[in-house]
Amino acid sequence: MRVKAKSSRKLIAIFISCLMLPQTLWAGMAIDEKPHAGVMVGDLVVARPIGIVMTVAGTAAFIVSLPFTLLAGSASEAAETLMIGPAETTFMRCLGCRNPGYSNKDIEKNRAKKESEAAGS
Repeated sequence: MRVKAKSSRKLIAIFISCLMLPQTLWAGMAIDEKPHAGVMVGDLVVARPIGIVMTVAGTAAFIVSLPFTLLAGSASEAAETLMIGPAETTFMRCLGCRNPGYSNKDIEKNRAKKESEAAGS
């Protein structure tokens, strides 16, 4: 019985330490995905149309729920969940990528563009 208590305590300690990892550092990292052609075609033919439908349906649901969310004071959370989230997933990720956001290539292009504009003016 005593062995079970020690192992369960260790398991709980490991679980708690995993929850305390600095996940915000991972969220700010650029996406470095390299999808292959099959994944890109599947994304274009299946996932993007579904994302568009979800964005439109979420917008409609947000508009219908707007009077209630305004009264409750949670309109921004409803907009984030129903409209902005599906729109970001649909339109702000590379073709075939799983996570929305900018890739390292995009970040480097933007940085080079800003540097050239700063040097030119």
